[in-house]
Amino acid sequence: MQRIIFHVDVNNAFLSWSAIEMLKKGSKLDIRTIPSVVGGDEKKRKGVVLAKSFPAKKAGIVTGEPIYMARRKVDKLFVVQSNKEKYKEYSDAFYDILCKYTPVIERYSIDECFMDMTGTKMIFGNPVDLAYKIKDEIYKKLGFTVNVGVANNKLCAKMASDFEKPNKVHTLFNNEIKTKMWSLNVDDLFMVGKSSSKKLHELGINTIKDLAKADVAMLNRYFKSMGKIMYEYANGIDLSPVERPMPKNQGIGNSTTLPEDVTELIELKKVLRKLSSMVGIRLRLENKYATVVSVQLKNNNFFNYQHQKKLVNPISSNEDIYENACELLKNMWKGDPIRLVGLRVSDLTDKTYEQISLFEEAGKTKKRDNVQKIVDEINKKYGSNTIKSAASFDEEE
Repeated sequence: MQRIIFHVDVNNAFLSWSAIEMLKKGSKLDIRTIPSVVGGDEKKRKGVVLAKSFPAKKAGIVTGEPIYMARRKVDKLFVVQSNKEKYKEYSDAFYDILCKYTPVIERYSIDECFMDMTGTKMIFGNPVDLAYKIKDEIYKKLGFTVNVGVANNKLCAKMASDFEKPNKVHTLFNNEIKTKMWSLNVDDLFMVGKSSSKKLHELGINTIKDLAKADVAMLNRYFKSMGKIMYEYANGIDLSPVERPMPKNQGIGNSTTLPEDVTELIELKKVLRKLSSMVGIRLRLENKYATVVSVQLKNNNFFNYQHQKKLVNPISSNEDIYENACELLKNMWKGDPIRLVGLRVSDLTDKTYEQISLFEEAGKTKKRDNVQKIVDEINKKYGSNTIKSAASFDEEE
């Protein structure tokens, strides 16, 4: 059975949500119809454009530019301050509507979600008709528009939702990739950043079709492992699943946004070492053991992916968490620049046991747990960094 994936993306989310709030409070002006932007506090040097209306976009205003520069492009630019609390309320309401149609939803960001609709045709009928129904329901109930991309994988669904806006439904099924996607500029391909785009053009690869027909070995020489990924994306290949959120209160996790993109494995391991310690401390404070370890990565194009591992033996020590996290990292990392790393343990139990393996030292997990308890006691008494793993010193060199 072919997968059916929706990507639902709110049109100009922050600006639309700000406009609705103003109208609710009695404003006669719909800022979506005029050149307007949502921005930070200009007085505190946070005055950059976070979102823009379509008229503002036509005037040449771009997301991320300083507001003072945007004002130079439009004489009477309307600027509204962002409101994170209200945005979360609208995001939650948007998500609640989607949950009526499938439990397999990935909140990709505050204003976009992936939905796995595979096998639901008998319930909801034609998937394209359903996409229109969801789009119209969101507008009727919440007052803002969305684009819906319908495809056989996440990549193509996201590409489809970025076609003509606003308030549209677009398809990009496998048999439509050559006709709908290959003619686009290579810059438009998801995951192709500015530096990669520049290099591709220098190599004479200007369209997505050019990339889809390029020599993979050549791409790997210039882009390392990202070369193969870009090649697969240009051909519409994406096997990544829609990641369902983990149930609340059934796991412990931490994540960190990195000060700059990381491209070295050893640096990512250092981050995992710190996260393992943070997660391990919280796990032991609750007197729990974990039977699942998950690692999350988000790259410089905000693409999010996650892998998890079911364990034979429950664990609680920092070292056990770290070793399993590193194994996941090795198997999942594509070599792309990473800006966020997350680590989570779940399927918690308050009992420990150890199934003996022919390939592992008997009692290894129990020994580590006992050592960890002693380390916790000493660090609690004399300071959190009194005793550290020897491996962590090697990583810091």
